Amino acid sequence: MKKMLMAAVMATCATPALADVTLTASSWLPPTHTLSVSQAKWCEDVAKATANRVKCNILPKPVVAPPGTFDAVRDGLADLSFSVHGYTAGRYVMTTMAELPFLGDSSESLSVAYQRMFEKHLAKFNEHKGLKVLTVFTHGPGIIFNTKRAITSIGDMEGLKFRVGGGMVNEVGKALGANVTLRPATEAYELLSSGVMDGVLFPAESIESFKLEKLIKHRTTFPGGLYNTSFAFVMNEGTWNRIGKPDQEAIMKLSGETAARMFGRGWDSVDRRSSAFMQANGVVNTMADKKFVDDVRAKTTPLEAKFIADAKAKGLTNADQVLKEFRAEASK
Repeated sequence: MKKMLMAAVMATCATPALADVTLTASSWLPPTHTLSVSQAKWCEDVAKATANRVKCNILPKPVVAPPGTFDAVRDGLADLSFSVHGYTAGRYVMTTMAELPFLGDSSESLSVAYQRMFEKHLAKFNEHKGLKVLTVFTHGPGIIFNTKRAITSIGDMEGLKFRVGGGMVNEVGKALGANVTLRPATEAYELLSSGVMDGVLFPAESIESFKLEKLIKHRTTFPGGLYNTSFAFVMNEGTWNRIGKPDQEAIMKLSGETAARMFGRGWDSVDRRSSAFMQANGVVNTMADKKFVDDVRAKTTPLEAKFIADAKAKGLTNADQVLKEFRAEASK
């Protein structure tokens, strides 16, 4: 008995203790924004799941401007953050699949479907070198907002200048003949209030989050959304490798589809709240009619073909089938 007890004690002593790791978490959005809130909630859940061995130090301000976020995490300026793939033009090809028009009306549904497709088909292409991708997700359906007039046709966009966030939304805007300029979301208020821009392409959430309700007069919504924006929630790869395997396993249970659902559900909630907020502030809503939708579809169909061609050139030989599978998954 004494020998068995001694052996158990020795085995316990021989087991290396799991290292404590503090993740420096950065957000380029206000702490009240749904993405900052979701990141903080993920951090809380991770701390609980790892008995506080892995916890976050959430910085009071971002380490870099939004377009540099992925590089900042890769280079160790922060351990953890999220950002928009389209902010770094041309770097990410596979992720543009999640940004095509008319994919769906719910961030949660689309984000879960996107994460499933990412795990199954896209992650192996390693477009996020130096980063541990915890999850991918999208915002809610994209909307046309402007300060000038109701937009009921493609022709109504002529002469107006729009801020866009990069990636597929930039190409959608150009396909519709709009004058588009790539700028981070955080600059929207200044661009609109100064008259430099006449409108923005945004999800509903952004009007409340960036305090644009007194500037925006009109919005045009589309069934399934005019576009979406692809995000990734990432960790520095070296930091990830310092976390003990049991804690990595606990973290991954809170990442992947679980985190995609959390980010998406949070966004859907604020989209609904912001829609009511806009109505209360007199923002006039126009629902695109069938002709407008058909015209947009005709103008943007080549973008889908381009994604398929670009993805095949990168090695996703069945890109057309993957896109079809993604649409079916998102519609469940």
